[in-house]
Amino acid sequence: MGYGGYSLEAHTALTAPRAALPVQSYFGQRDCHPLMRPFGIEVRESRDSADHPESLAIVLALDVTQSMGDIPVQLAQRELPGFMKQLGAHGIRDPQVLFLAVGDAYADRAPLQVGQFESTGELMDQWLTWTWLESGGGRHGHESYDLALYFAARHLDLDCHRIRGKRGYFFMTGDERPYPTLSAHAVQSVLGGALDEDLPLRVVVDEASRALEPFFLIPDLTRRAFCERAWRDVLGDRVIALENPIDACPVMAGIVAIGERVVPDLDALARHLASDGLPRDRVGSVVRALTPWAASIEADRAAPPALERDVELPNHLLGQDASASGHRRIAP
Repeated sequence: MGYGGYSLEAHTALTAPRAALPVQSYFGQRDCHPLMRPFGIEVRESRDSADHPESLAIVLALDVTQSMGDIPVQLAQRELPGFMKQLGAHGIRDPQVLFLAVGDAYADRAPLQVGQFESTGELMDQWLTWTWLESGGGRHGHESYDLALYFAARHLDLDCHRIRGKRGYFFMTGDERPYPTLSAHAVQSVLGGALDEDLPLRVVVDEASRALEPFFLIPDLTRRAFCERAWRDVLGDRVIALENPIDACPVMAGIVAIGERVVPDLDALARHLASDGLPRDRVGSVVRALTPWAASIEADRAAPPALERDVELPNHLLGQDASASGHRRIAP
């Protein structure tokens, strides 16, 4: 999948009226959409085409439990066109986006929902708004993030990786801890595939990392205390603690831009964001969220970035969270 051209104007026109509408008018599912049921899906494909000769796979795996509903709604109202605009402004020419929705295999009716890789705003929006915001979730502070990682590891076929040896990007949003072990029974019941034995989460992450760069985004600093350590144990500095859920899209677009080396460092990213009209306080919060990861890959050797000169941020926005330093990174 992933054919067709992208129009920012058409995508924005589709989403803009929703700000004045009830969420139920565009997230209308009351059960898992038949086309998003993962049981029996063999593969989801991100393919090169004449329109997109250098496709880049981007997976957005969204926690859709009750405490995490803000991010899907923000994407559907305004942020998804902004994400695509930011990717284009950063020089990412052929992104293809796949939506996954994550719940809990032990408590929810739809612990995993699966879209298709798409390049047009209309089709991205279709899969996003076909998602059922079940608003359930686990009872013991865990969600089935492992199922989404397993699906990404074994059910994706990406031309960017298969043809060019370039890994795509996997962004998971959430505010709970992962299960330390992927249950073979859960794989069988949710996906329909046979798994001989339970797998440690580290094994699933390592397998998914062969074709994808995995990141976990915590929506705000209040919730990071509950789940950050468990995620850093498996993802290191690819755990990104946001200050506000609204920063998810510029953070993800910034990771792709720096990862693809079309933007050299955080200093340059800050200039891009400011020139694109992002308010100064949000430029600061995006940069702070990305600083530990950027430092870990030596994408930005200056700490903190010299933002005062470029975007005239107040000094108090330039502080670094010392607790975020020194985390282990996973192997590239």
